[in-house]
Amino acid sequence: MLTFDFDAETLWMARDPENARRPGILSQGKYGAKVGVPKILETLEDAGVPATFFIPGWTVENHTGRCEMILKAGHEIGHHSYSHEWIALDDTAKEVEEMERGLHALKSRLGVVPKGYRSPAGETSENLIRLLDKHGFTYNSSLLDDINPYRHAMPDGRPGPIELPWHWSLDDAPYALFSIKGPRPIFPNSHLKEIFQAEFQEIHRWGGTYNLVMHPQVSGRPSRIALLREMIAWMREFPGVWFANCSQVAEAWATHHEGR
Repeated sequence: MLTFDFDAETLWMARDPENARRPGILSQGKYGAKVGVPKILETLEDAGVPATFFIPGWTVENHTGRCEMILKAGHEIGHHSYSHEWIALDDTAKEVEEMERGLHALKSRLGVVPKGYRSPAGETSENLIRLLDKHGFTYNSSLLDDINPYRHAMPDGRPGPIELPWHWSLDDAPYALFSIKGPRPIFPNSHLKEIFQAEFQEIHRWGGTYNLVMHPQVSGRPSRIALLREMIAWMREFPGVWFANCSQVAEAWATHHEGR
């Protein structure tokens, strides 16, 4: 699964509300919408592979045209909160607001009722699965506890959403998302490629699901686009590899394991 968290400016405003008054910082997120998304879509089209874009409601409202481009290209759009704020464990009302406001933005601006959800920065609460069940989500991609999909069980024993696990090692942000307040090394493509490919080789050998997490403001940079193109071509050399969006993977897992 090639997945993209199209956070745009929300990534920076959620970390520090004062950044809303700092155009230079916000321009990093704006790059994802202005340049990253079109280049990613072009790369995916050239390769003929599908993807899932997880998008906050704020991004939908403020970059509607780019979100429409994603839909027109035939890719899936998933829910990624409203403002990309990390979950406040003691503020259930805020968690509900982020969920419902994001849903409203997707529906009202794009006509999308998402099947899947990914939490901002992998931050979740004990209430998340109940919220996803309440709103009829097919799948969640927020937890890091497996390399294969699995079904959540609700407290009353009913089947819950399907989990599509991810991991930080297959996320571009730890390697290339830089800020002055939280400086990190910006690693070369060779570093990312070594980790991404080593993980793929073993997951392929185990028979697992490869969930590559990218951000248009990171992987939409020129050399990172080249890396994405190279990764797609390289993965295709392995037998039995299936490129699919998250909904397709969740549905295939349910059919294979549960006969649904």
